Amino acid sequence: MTLSSPTQPCRWCGRAFPKTSGPGRPRLFCAPACRQRDYISRLRAQEAGLAESELVITRRELEELRDKLFVLECAIEDARRDLGDGGEAREALEWVIDAAMPLLGVPLGEGAT
Repeated sequence: MTLSSPTQPCRWCGRAFPKTSGPGRPRLFCAPACRQRDYISRLRAQEAGLAESELVITRRELEELRDKLFVLECAIEDARRDLGDGGEAREALEWVIDAAMPLLGVPLGEGAT
């Protein structure tokens, strides 16, 4: 039996990486590149007068995200309707999964850094 080590999400990209124990501050980033991007992002946010919770993304990124969410919304509605009509659950689930896949790991604000 193998025990998986606990993981935590990277503060910048959200990717999971193993938690480390021991002396020193705990890691917040999965890689030095993510630490650097976070640092630059915080500097730019400070220059623009943005709060820590605010994010700047390009209009193109926002439109692409909205398009992907619309496709997912349509897939969910179709799946609900198909399942309500006694349709095949597997096909409905596959359609929702296919619509959700483009949303996995979408980094927001990459164009702003």
